[in-house]
Amino acid sequence: MSSKSESVKNKSTENFYEFSQLADYSLMDNLKADPQSTKDGNDHRLRPVYSGHYVPVTPKPIPEPEYVAHSSNLFKELGLSCELTKDANFSRFFSGDIEVADYPLRPFGWATGYALSIYGTEYTQQCPFGNGNGYGDGRAISIFEGLFNGQRMEMQLKGGGPTPYCRGADGRAVLRSSVREFLAQEFMDSLGVPTSRSLTLYVSQSEIVRRPWYTKGSKYFEPDIMMDNHAAITTRVAPSFLRVGQLELFARRVRSNSHNEALNELKMIVQHLIDRNYKDEIRSDISFESKVIELASLYRKRLISLISNWMRVGYCQGNFNSDNCAAGGFTLDYGPFGFCELFDPRFQPWTGGGAHFSFFNQPSAGQINFRTFCSSLRPLLLGRQEYLENLDQIENDFFELMNKELNQMWANKLGLDFYDKTLVNEILNLMVISKADYTILFRKLSCIPDKLDSIKDSFYLPINQELNQRWEVWLKKWQDNLNKEGNIKAKSESMKSLNPIYTWREWMVVPAYEDAEKGNYNKIKELQEVFSNPYKEQSSEIDRKYNRLKPNEFFNFGGISHYSCSS
Repeated sequence: MSSKSESVKNKSTENFYEFSQLADYSLMDNLKADPQSTKDGNDHRLRPVYSGHYVPVTPKPIPEPEYVAHSSNLFKELGLSCELTKDANFSRFFSGDIEVADYPLRPFGWATGYALSIYGTEYTQQCPFGNGNGYGDGRAISIFEGLFNGQRMEMQLKGGGPTPYCRGADGRAVLRSSVREFLAQEFMDSLGVPTSRSLTLYVSQSEIVRRPWYTKGSKYFEPDIMMDNHAAITTRVAPSFLRVGQLELFARRVRSNSHNEALNELKMIVQHLIDRNYKDEIRSDISFESKVIELASLYRKRLISLISNWMRVGYCQGNFNSDNCAAGGFTLDYGPFGFCELFDPRFQPWTGGGAHFSFFNQPSAGQINFRTFCSSLRPLLLGRQEYLENLDQIENDFFELMNKELNQMWANKLGLDFYDKTLVNEILNLMVISKADYTILFRKLSCIPDKLDSIKDSFYLPINQELNQRWEVWLKKWQDNLNKEGNIKAKSESMKSLNPIYTWREWMVVPAYEDAEKGNYNKIKELQEVFSNPYKEQSSEIDRKYNRLKPNEFFNFGGISHYSCSS
């Protein structure tokens, strides 16, 4: 009996029919649709959405879809056979053709609304209606939710056509941004950073969309041309796509008393968040108010850990608004992101961003998003002073706990058991002055070098005699600390597990999506392989190609050193 059940559990899903049997739509079954929405999902025109948790909407399939790539790692984790990519109905479904959906699949997908806060300031003016009821999933349409070996996952098309939240746009994504998102999500997972994941990537062989971008070699800050791009759809996967901005939207409606069901809708989506992302950690037999307090505490822990991991691997979110902040505590929205190469605490790859979302300011941005999260929970605790005080304490402790986590992260990157403020501040200062590569330097330090010559290849410029001496002094102090703590070999191995060899270097990714525009996907597959093992030494050929400093000609290069979110 046990053997049989085990074999059923481990049997991989081979075809689209078997895949469809995994469907289980908790969001649409437990939350409320916009009462003004259509019953068939034919709801693609820009309009305000005043209530409800989602809008049923059908995606618009890309014509003549062609398979580009899939994540074999994610397929394996979900128990899906890679042969599924050859199933015509599976390919049609994930390129936007929902007409292939038979029961128990739903004949439409869903889009959700959210509020917008930028660094804690509430915005409504970018909304076409001036009231905030037009923000939401403009080109992201969830089409599947199901159980995979007991694990609930939601699958969402990016670029599946317009929704009521599209703000007049076409709802499409271009191949360039789709390749970036597809590769980045799986790379972050390989780095050990919580993230949404990538299932499949399809491109249209005939639909062309125009977007502003950069001419080859452009030094302009903003795009200088309109470029034709193939439309594409990538499918991203997560336990849920609930965002801080969604909770914020319903809390705003409660505060403004926008409709009679506002408080109930807020309570429903918070309970749904608990069920989707925190079910194993929050007991079901406690009061709802106690669940809210537990939720705040658990989310704080996840968010702090997430941001610490971003800092560890050199990732910059670029646009860390409340609507780009997943309430499940993982990385979401790979549009204006980048990875720090030349170390700069102010690194910000997105031209539409600013210092408030720069590399080293991410902890502060996270704290502000957490404040918004707590503020969104507060209406559920009104009149319950003890609970409100608990929530305030959880919110107020964020800064101290974030700093504690960051301090330990820096200690771990340097192989130290205990954080040494002077040692860490000295190396960060030296890295800036010496123009060091963030990833290469820390990986070289992972070998515990005793000579400065061992790390000089991580500098973009030769260092002078004074800097040379300052580095030697720092290395000596660091070595002394390591030796005092002991077990150098174990420390080196630990550092190598935290400091990757290979990182995302935009100038290496650009050729992959440029070749993809011409129908050649080989570089995408090569990057998939490289990114799947970022901590392990790979072949000498791969190492020469991907483990090196950014060439001088790519500095201040539009579309590489900086880019708009034209996707």
